[in-house]
Amino acid sequence: MPATPSASATPPTPGVELAALLADRELGLRALTGAGERAPAVAVHAVHASEMADPSPYLLGGELLLTAGAQLEADADAYVARLVAAGAAALGFGVAPVYEEVPPELAAACARHGLPLLEVPPRTPFTAVARTVWRLMAEARTRELRRVTEAQQSLAAAAARPDPVPALLRRLAATLGGHATLLPAEGQDPGRDTGQGTGQAATRHAGRDLPPEAAGALAALLTRVGAPGGPATATDAAAGWQLTAYPLGGEGQVLGVAVPDRTPGDHAITAIAAVLLTLLTTHRPAWTEAGALTRLLLGGSPAEALGPGPWHVVHARGGADPQALAAALGTVLLDPDGPAVRLLTDREPATQPGWRLGVSAPAGPDALSAADAQARRALDRAEAARTPLARHTEPGLAGLVCAAEARAHAEALLGPLSPALRDTLRAWLAHHGSWDRSAAALGLHRNTVRQRVARAAALLDRNLDDPDTRMELWFALARAPES
Repeated sequence: MPATPSASATPPTPGVELAALLADRELGLRALTGAGERAPAVAVHAVHASEMADPSPYLLGGELLLTAGAQLEADADAYVARLVAAGAAALGFGVAPVYEEVPPELAAACARHGLPLLEVPPRTPFTAVARTVWRLMAEARTRELRRVTEAQQSLAAAAARPDPVPALLRRLAATLGGHATLLPAEGQDPGRDTGQGTGQAATRHAGRDLPPEAAGALAALLTRVGAPGGPATATDAAAGWQLTAYPLGGEGQVLGVAVPDRTPGDHAITAIAAVLLTLLTTHRPAWTEAGALTRLLLGGSPAEALGPGPWHVVHARGGADPQALAAALGTVLLDPDGPAVRLLTDREPATQPGWRLGVSAPAGPDALSAADAQARRALDRAEAARTPLARHTEPGLAGLVCAAEARAHAEALLGPLSPALRDTLRAWLAHHGSWDRSAAALGLHRNTVRQRVARAAALLDRNLDDPDTRMELWFALARAPES
């Protein structure tokens, strides 16, 4: 079954707009000539303070670089050009004690290269700017989580309406502030969800009208994702619109969305809508499996009731709607009572948003009792490793650290980190958190190591003082492909 987009429980933290920093009266920052009209819309994802003549090797992109110009070289243009090439979001120049005002040549260079330039007054320490950025990022994260929660409720309400598919598409488009398209499977009756089919497949649209270039690009994405063997998802951009397409279920339906500006919570919101649309549009002869269960309960043997398989037993925890989980896994064989939800499916289970799954090895109908125990142990491993899905492996140490699963978990866990951040975190853990020894091993200043480790902790949303977290990250770094 093709995967629908997975919804993260916590969307990534959006950046802080420079406009928000400029509006903070306590900081007293001022945008100078040379910041340009784009300054208020620029997003800051970190703060880096440096008095080096060339701090660009230590920038990862998205930083507000703070400097008092102690080592500012004569060629301000080259200095600013290197910052822009390194991806700096903006430059904050602290006046006093080195300079009484921002050097005019620096302002002119920022204007030429389009780098926003802020004046930091003498009364404002750089640490205050950094604290304000992290506070605003935390507030933005809270707002985005609230937005996703409210969207989940409104999408679920739309799915419960008499005409759920168009209602759900309209709600999705309104929530994203963009456009949503549902391409049905070839030959599918688009009215099936209401019981009033027309017998003719039709593409549904909702939300804002797209310019022709964006509409054509989205149609091409839908066709590519919906083709047999097509990609699990596809993205594009056209005419100022961000486009994404996801396959739904296993019958060829495709969801496409277009937004003028993508925000961190958009993926989670679209994932929720994709799951609901899959349940509403995927045809599944549920009566066949329900009849098998009835025959089993009335005294038949598993082999007679279920057929030869192979079957997968799934144990699941974490989600709120077991019926929706069963539909997503393509089964009605569901036991929602107990410490974990238990399911039986003849499809290869995939990760499901909001759920943590343990999956047995493929089994015949006479081996379901053993498969049930396998799924229970696999769920225990998934919860211990904090991974969305774990499959049964053979007992023993080799089975517990299956190379493929370990690599997949490592990539999922370390995905937000750049190669530079991974290398820094690996060295820091290898030296048991020693800043000096880590800096010596990496050939960096200890403050750079501190900033990178703090950045990694923020991106991973993990407490690096927790020994369990350090252990998990160490094993993930050891099993991740070389950067």
